[in-house]
Amino acid sequence: MPTSRPAAIILAAGKGTRMKSRKPKVMHEIANRPMIGHVMAALKPLCCDPVVLVVAPGMEAVAEAAHPAQVAIQREQLGTGHAVTAARAALKGVSGDLLVLYGDTPFIATATLEAMLKRRHEADDPAVVVLGFRPEEPGFYGRLVLNTTGGLDAIVEARDATPPQRAITLCNSGVMAFDAERVLPLLKELRNDNAKGEYYLTDLVALARARGWSCAVVEAPVEELMGVNSRADLAVAEQAYQRRARAAAMEGGATLLEPESVYFSHDTALGQDVVVGPHVYFGPGVTIENDVEIKGFCHIEGARIAAGARIGPFARLRPGAAIGPDVHIGNFVEVKNARLGPGAKANHLTYIGDAEIGGGTNIGAGTITVNYDGFSKSRTVVGANASIGSNTSLVAPVTIGARAIVGAGSVITENVPADAMAIARGRQVNLSGRAQSFRAQRGKAKGRAKPAGKAGKKAGTKRKPGKG
Repeated sequence: MPTSRPAAIILAAGKGTRMKSRKPKVMHEIANRPMIGHVMAALKPLCCDPVVLVVAPGMEAVAEAAHPAQVAIQREQLGTGHAVTAARAALKGVSGDLLVLYGDTPFIATATLEAMLKRRHEADDPAVVVLGFRPEEPGFYGRLVLNTTGGLDAIVEARDATPPQRAITLCNSGVMAFDAERVLPLLKELRNDNAKGEYYLTDLVALARARGWSCAVVEAPVEELMGVNSRADLAVAEQAYQRRARAAAMEGGATLLEPESVYFSHDTALGQDVVVGPHVYFGPGVTIENDVEIKGFCHIEGARIAAGARIGPFARLRPGAAIGPDVHIGNFVEVKNARLGPGAKANHLTYIGDAEIGGGTNIGAGTITVNYDGFSKSRTVVGANASIGSNTSLVAPVTIGARAIVGAGSVITENVPADAMAIARGRQVNLSGRAQSFRAQRGKAKGRAKPAGKAGKKAGTKRKPGKG
């Protein structure tokens, strides 16, 4: 195994014209993370130094998404060998292992990269290790030509392959591990006398073999090397990710009542004995502790849910929602940037935004924290074991003390002390008999209105039976 940290290059200069998009291909998301973010996540455990991102001019968004990677600009797209050459300046002083990956191959696993580095340091000391796979349809993939001892002799592009070479099923993924000290100097020997007129990085294998250096292959599952070149590919990749995420959630101790309808983000974390109903969407930044029930049709993003809580159905938890132990959030309740203490309840038709709700407090149906005045947002604080009546508006900034009671239909604009009862609504007036006189007046007014007659007849003229 290597004793020093490897370096890495991520090739991400492709514009992805088949995506028909104004943003770079590698910025399209799978499970709410750009593809380049998935590749960076796979590299992170390896502690690569440096990581060099090769992009085209104008791809600042890609550089930002791959921070803190160093950035190299490939001003013309003249092939993979040319792209790695663009990164040479950023690799000054690198003499150990060098990985080359692709920003549009988001599912490569850390374990696979570790296997490639391990193979680089085996007894035959390969100068190049290539990651291979065996797709059902080799098609236009480059073929890996092995020698009698199982070593790699050459990589032949499909367009340049002979019929026997095209019959080979072991294909090139493009991902490689090099001995930088030996291989990087060979970049200047790459030629573009091929069917596409490009500088192929794969030709380094032939150049290394010509010097008597061994080259090797490590195989990986097809699913791990799925490339994304179109919107259709993106949809297939999303489905593949979701299948794995659902399987991992159930393997980890969660129950998914209708797995195929649940959507996970790349960082969704579920505890054990969590039950998730159908059609639940987990956006980025969701952590759910043990023994939580998420009923159907909930949308949860940027939220933390403590053990024993019950959410939904049809609830929405927005970023900053912190749901305490045994809290109940019911149907058509929205929570944003708010913390609910242990055992608090908001069972239906409520908006809780920019708020602190004490443990044991009950929030009645139709309650609204009025947190925005058109210019700034203010906070509502409700103490423990308070009771907020239905159809109440809490106009922030406002504080409701512990054990206070707010009468239904109130509009609260001032603080309510602990143990106080607050009622803030218009006084009811009953006018005896007024409903009867109101109906009579409306009936007379309706009778005075002349019905619209038909053209050519006097309005209100009665027609004889049987006559048209």
